[in-house]
Amino acid sequence: MAASGLMQDDEDGDEVRPHVEVDATGDAPHAAEAGPPGATAAVSAASPPPADAPKRGRMSSILQQKQLVQTLSSGLKRNRDYVKISVAEERAERLPKEWWKTGVAFLYAVFNLVFTTVVITVVHERVPDKSVSPPLPDKFFDYVGRVPWAFTVTEVNGLILMGLWLIQWLLLKHKAIVGRRCFFLIGTLYMYRCVTMYITTLPVPGRHMVCAPKLYNDSSGKIWRIVRLISGGGLSLTGSHMMCGDFMYSGHTVMLTLAYLFIKEYSPRWMCWYQWICWTLSASGVVCILVGHEHYSIDVLVAYFVTTRLFWWYHSVAQAHALRRRAPDDYLSRTWWNPVFNFLERNVQSTVPLVFWWPPPLPSSCRQRYRIVEGGRDD
Repeated sequence: MAASGLMQDDEDGDEVRPHVEVDATGDAPHAAEAGPPGATAAVSAASPPPADAPKRGRMSSILQQKQLVQTLSSGLKRNRDYVKISVAEERAERLPKEWWKTGVAFLYAVFNLVFTTVVITVVHERVPDKSVSPPLPDKFFDYVGRVPWAFTVTEVNGLILMGLWLIQWLLLKHKAIVGRRCFFLIGTLYMYRCVTMYITTLPVPGRHMVCAPKLYNDSSGKIWRIVRLISGGGLSLTGSHMMCGDFMYSGHTVMLTLAYLFIKEYSPRWMCWYQWICWTLSASGVVCILVGHEHYSIDVLVAYFVTTRLFWWYHSVAQAHALRRRAPDDYLSRTWWNPVFNFLERNVQSTVPLVFWWPPPLPSSCRQRYRIVEGGRDD
């Protein structure tokens, strides 16, 4: 028995219904002509099949199968495109920018960074003199001698990582959401650092460190030091950081680690070479802090632990939407910053997709002004 498929589309073109006519003679297959089924069988029985009927029947069957596959494939492609568009639109609606919340998080970060300089100025007055309290014993210092230029490598690596992250952040489509996450973590980490610096003042980790003289009751001099520290970014490269006491925990380790974590989290997986380069810059910068004897080993370890755990906790709650619905039953909801998290992430109802925009689009206000200027030139 031989079969030939005839495809019939409905009026809307959405459904494909194959129709098969069977040759009842049992001979070689042939193309069925239009007419009643009985007439077709009678003609087949009356006239003998031509010599090349089997070959033509096979060719006809193959062509019809290919046509059927192409029709089904085109239908699947149309459906796939439709689903793709609907998901993108739904996700875009569930990810509002809310730049004003990003601005609030930015102010929170700036306040804590400025407050850190104030605490450093206060703690500097309490640092014991090296002749009275020598550096504490540190196992790393026992085995590795000091390299004078190592801390310069740390600050250069940190500047490179911050520059790379800034460029990457500007190219992100959902930079408003990612930005407020970054600003909140920076502000919180430096707030923690203010607490640890103030409650326990450690002696200098090495006799090579030169600390600025103490001002005691000179308030104007302290304000000038705060302004100088802020203007220089708190870096030794700029000569703005001449105070001691900001050891527990290391701010340089915080920025090196946090920059790498954000770069890795918001870069595509195929850019593993880029992630490895950033990891090398971060790891070598942290090691150079210890090689330069600028911080105790415990300062670096605590900074790494606090930075990574806070980053992973925040993003775990942000990615797992089930934790938000069951917040009263989840232990992460008991953190002090959970109300702040709910404020920042309340309207982010899905995972933030990794999408880059190049070139970055202009704000709507800038585009409107550009149209007005162009219209005026045309007139």
